[in-house]
Amino acid sequence: MKYANLSVMHRASCRRLGSRTALRYKQHGLFHDISWSTYRRRADMAAAGLIQLGVGPGDRVALFSENRHEWFVADHAMLSAGAITVPLHAPLTAEQAQYQISHSEARGVIVSNQAQADKVLSMLDSLPELEFIVSFDSIDTPKSLPSMAWEGLKHRGMLTGREGVAEIWRREAERSADDLATIIYTSGTTGNPKGVMLTHGNLLSNAEGMLAVSEVFPSDTLLSWLPYSHIYARTVDHYVTTVAGLTVALAESIDSLIVDLKMTTPNWMTAVPRFYEKVWMSVEQLAPAERKAQLHAIFGPRVRYLSSGGAPLPDHVCEGFIEAGIPLLEGYGLTETSPVVSFNSVDDIRVGTVGRTIPDVDVKIADDGEILTRGPNIMQGYWKNPEATAEVMADGWFATGDVGELDADGYLKITDRKKDLIVTSGGKNIAPSEIERLLVSDEYIDQAVVYGDGRQFISALVVPNFPNLEEELGELGIALEQDGPFLSDEKLHAFFDERISTVSQSVSQPERVKKFLLLSAPFKMEDDELTATLKVRRRNIVDKYELQLAALYD
Repeated sequence: MKYANLSVMHRASCRRLGSRTALRYKQHGLFHDISWSTYRRRADMAAAGLIQLGVGPGDRVALFSENRHEWFVADHAMLSAGAITVPLHAPLTAEQAQYQISHSEARGVIVSNQAQADKVLSMLDSLPELEFIVSFDSIDTPKSLPSMAWEGLKHRGMLTGREGVAEIWRREAERSADDLATIIYTSGTTGNPKGVMLTHGNLLSNAEGMLAVSEVFPSDTLLSWLPYSHIYARTVDHYVTTVAGLTVALAESIDSLIVDLKMTTPNWMTAVPRFYEKVWMSVEQLAPAERKAQLHAIFGPRVRYLSSGGAPLPDHVCEGFIEAGIPLLEGYGLTETSPVVSFNSVDDIRVGTVGRTIPDVDVKIADDGEILTRGPNIMQGYWKNPEATAEVMADGWFATGDVGELDADGYLKITDRKKDLIVTSGGKNIAPSEIERLLVSDEYIDQAVVYGDGRQFISALVVPNFPNLEEELGELGIALEQDGPFLSDEKLHAFFDERISTVSQSVSQPERVKKFLLLSAPFKMEDDELTATLKVRRRNIVDKYELQLAALYD
């Protein structure tokens, strides 16, 4: 690796590029530029401010914010202070955020606004180790928790003068590639999320590896909108672009993407399959020439290629973009792999595969078909969870939980998912057993199976608790109208829709069941729907009803 740590890398790029534009962000309908030198100066000021708050090397600090340019600055400030960034996904509920802050033993949290602050403040009794809160926007907080505005933090750091700068440089010099840079929490199939430990070396090696196989130039502009709390955008949009020294334009929101594309005319962008699916659906019925013109009008005159990750990309969407003259490149990775394992290149796209491994990363297929990988990008393990680490690591190889195959040219194809984890087309990891547990907590729901891998939202098969339900049927004027294996009464569906919405309030929006089918009979062991210990056989049940479930997405 060219650099000792991420901070040295960032400082070198900022010094080299100086007054050139590093970040562009939208405010009041217009984009504003931040130079590389200003980017570094703000990170130094915030780093010195964090040190003044008592943040030391190895301390964890949570970052609970939507995408904004301060997110980038805050991350580098933490790293320069020697701290470990713990990014929290903005849609998390208060309970979910509390677990990650508490489990990581974060000393402080940086939030974006009052809404995120309120989630933290509502759980203060469960966060005895939390020492401070800093907010990008102004907020109201109780006197029991020291708080500071972001601008106040930077001002406090600026007042440290040369001594503050010297301390930052000392800490940066002490950081090695083996030191932890971040703990990112990712959903498992059961229980609480696991904290993936990634070092400076993990992230740097992956950024440099991606740069080696990507067609990227310093004059490029990347339009960025995926959440930086997830590893995909964290590495590619944040660190790869810094190594390359190009401009990152932050989209205002997913709803403004088309407008922001026109305003920034990027050369490339990263996204999840669901975005490309939506764009393709809007042009699919057009004649080929008109479709090509429309896609180029959407992505702008300078676009060279697009990249997709986080979930499987439908072949027909990939082929359609390529035929229109816009290469759509699919890659593969996981949080535990920093994340990129493999990636297609502009010069040699193989549709239906996730490309070949990036430099210094190896892949092999186990006897049962599981994809194993090793390299400098592999995590150090799960935070405070050696048992879970031992389950996936052996002799330096990481077991991905995915099943695949390698062709003669080394292109990797994902064929199945060994683990039950659902990944929506938006790239959100969802543990189905946890959602099912939540559903059956309602007194009128007996069994549930969640569906939605590769889909744009979560749906479910729901078996009512018939004894409890029968007591309510008369009062509600509901009949158990049967349509084959399903219950079709509209009032009954409305009743369950309200129940499901109520129990779903404790999870984030992507984890909530949007549509469902009501079954007229419980799952049975004799139909191979239950194991001997009466656990649902999810794969068998989904296979049985997949046509009807798929129809929910039409």
